[in-house]
Amino acid sequence: MEAKTIAVNKKAYHNFVLTHKWECGIVLTGGEVKSVRAGEVNFADSFARIEEKEVFLHNLHINPYRQASYMNDEPDRIRKLLLHRKEIEKINGYVSTKGMTLIPTKVYFNSRGILKVELALGRGKKLFDKREDIKKRTIDRALKRISRSYKKN
Repeated sequence: MEAKTIAVNKKAYHNFVLTHKWECGIVLTGGEVKSVRAGEVNFADSFARIEEKEVFLHNLHINPYRQASYMNDEPDRIRKLLLHRKEIEKINGYVSTKGMTLIPTKVYFNSRGILKVELALGRGKKLFDKREDIKKRTIDRALKRISRSYKKN
């Protein structure tokens, strides 16, 4: 079985310079897992924070599973992320430096069918950095378009 991506946080790649990445598990209820399988995940303004030597994910919106009726949890509740103690200590060392933030970049099922969240360490981009990225992207597109036209001839 291949890894199946459920959702990607595109804004994270636009607003942050991402350096290190970690794969971690997430504690969910049954209805939430079914809702994630249906793709009902929204990353709007989500972030992770280390509190008392544990990592928690804030503002990850998982729509309530319709068939779970009254058993649904709050869609924006704080969820615990599962990482090894040494990884948490390492991440805490990075985050303690100025301007670094933990951002969820991807939610996916791994090859064994277990739900995982990819966390990335990021530093916020300035406006001129974003403009530079947009310029690079447009130049790359133009080059690809030109190279395709040469291949046709």
